[in-house]
Amino acid sequence: MSITASRRTTSVIAALAAVPLFVALAGCATASSDAGAGGGDSENETVKVGVVSKGDAQWAPFVEAAAEEGITVELVDFGSYEQPNPALTEGEIDLNQFQHIVYLAEYNNASGSDLTPIGSTAIYPLGLYSQKYDDVEDIPKGETVAVPDDASNQARALNVLQQAGLVELKDGGTPYSDLAQVDTEKSKVKITALEAALIPTSLPDVAAAIINNDFVEDAGLSFDDAIAQDDPEDASALPYVNIFAARAEDADNETYLKLVEIFQTNEDVQAGLQESSGDVAVPLQVPVADLVESLAKVQKDAADKK
Repeated sequence: MSITASRRTTSVIAALAAVPLFVALAGCATASSDAGAGGGDSENETVKVGVVSKGDAQWAPFVEAAAEEGITVELVDFGSYEQPNPALTEGEIDLNQFQHIVYLAEYNNASGSDLTPIGSTAIYPLGLYSQKYDDVEDIPKGETVAVPDDASNQARALNVLQQAGLVELKDGGTPYSDLAQVDTEKSKVKITALEAALIPTSLPDVAAAIINNDFVEDAGLSFDDAIAQDDPEDASALPYVNIFAARAEDADNETYLKLVEIFQTNEDVQAGLQESSGDVAVPLQVPVADLVESLAKVQKDAADKK
């Protein structure tokens, strides 16, 4: 798997797509007839892109950059993460950008849809924090580390701890790993699961804890305080890469792929992404084939888990 990652140095606010929340539901939209599958000429096309919180700093320069390429982008703002995928499935919008692969896999499995990634945007690393230790290597054997108790964040947290060498998972680490998969004999630390919102106040009571990005700054911490986080180059992080999603029949639409390219390469868009993410986002240009392969694997893992 090939992943190219780049970081910028602008400042800002946290964003964990498909692990986020926001804004008012916009009305239904109908895709432009010129923007059908395999469309080639992007002149004067209108593309409706579903987002959650279109006020984020990356979107205004994105719309402007697309217009310079002859593509009119209409941002359709949704009030919750449950809405953009059904809207895309029903053809009310042409694309959406708000979620990572795990979220899309669970939607496809539950709905029978075939939405597919057509490009990556960024990953928002999940961090391990401690008030007692400055380095993962300093955590003594047998100490306790806290992780969120909800299934999605717990699985990712356990994968972070495995990458950091603190635990070993019997299933090798998947988006559906849980506490039962922790090999206690081979792991350096003990794991306790707590409600995500309570973990920051419990940090003094444990050696370290995985804290969801939404709660880091509220806890008086900085993202730079993390002593470990998931590595964007690690294969286990791929399911948490955020994506542009389209209907399967539009996977090769040249206009849509051009919009992905604009998002990935335009300097103003990338600066806005950092501004809206609190400089947490790690921009990625992942080969689409790798995204599609990851989606298929996560969908299978999810089905097998049931």
